[in-house]
Amino acid sequence: MKITDWPKQERPREKLLAKGAATLSDSELLAIFLRTGIKGCSAIDLARNLLSEFGSLRSLFGASEHDFCQTKGLGQAKFAQLQASLEMSQRYMAETLDKTDAFNSVEQTQAYLIAKLRDQPHEVFAMLLLDSQNRLIKYRPMFYGTIDSASVYPRVLVQQALLDNAAAVILAHNHPSGIAEPSQADKSITKRVIDAFSLMDIKVLDHFVIGDGVAVSFAQRGLM
Repeated sequence: MKITDWPKQERPREKLLAKGAATLSDSELLAIFLRTGIKGCSAIDLARNLLSEFGSLRSLFGASEHDFCQTKGLGQAKFAQLQASLEMSQRYMAETLDKTDAFNSVEQTQAYLIAKLRDQPHEVFAMLLLDSQNRLIKYRPMFYGTIDSASVYPRVLVQQALLDNAAAVILAHNHPSGIAEPSQADKSITKRVIDAFSLMDIKVLDHFVIGDGVAVSFAQRGLM
């Protein structure tokens, strides 16, 4: 049965408009994104098949172009549309931080960093560069490592902060294992970075370790 033949209150688009996006299931949200199904398969059925094949929305969104386009009903146009949607979501979160105090908006900051870092296949060490009001100037990935570790040079971080005229920074890096517990090496590099920034009177407000949908704050743990 076509979705247009469903009772109006059960159609994903009409349901979203009437009750809000949060009330929709993953398959219903995906069906709205897909817009149309394929022969013999409605958009909602195609969405359910895709979620079954990839396992989750996150896995579908993180699929390579090759894997995404190999699936019947998808192609480069849909892949480009999906990547654009994800980028718009991240930019929306960045604009939100741009207008608020990132240090006092811990949940928003964590959500933004999780979106940026949790699905990286290797370790990435990044900085949020902030102005004197702790508003976001720029997100900058600085170092890339193997799955196990990344080499971090405090001098390079300080140079970048000076170039961006930052008054404060928030550090962040991911653990591709998905476990966000800070390691002894994480604690050691945090101290080195704080010491380097203190010479330039630039505050290091926090260091987040990003795991599988989780962000651990050094400041909240009393580790800095």
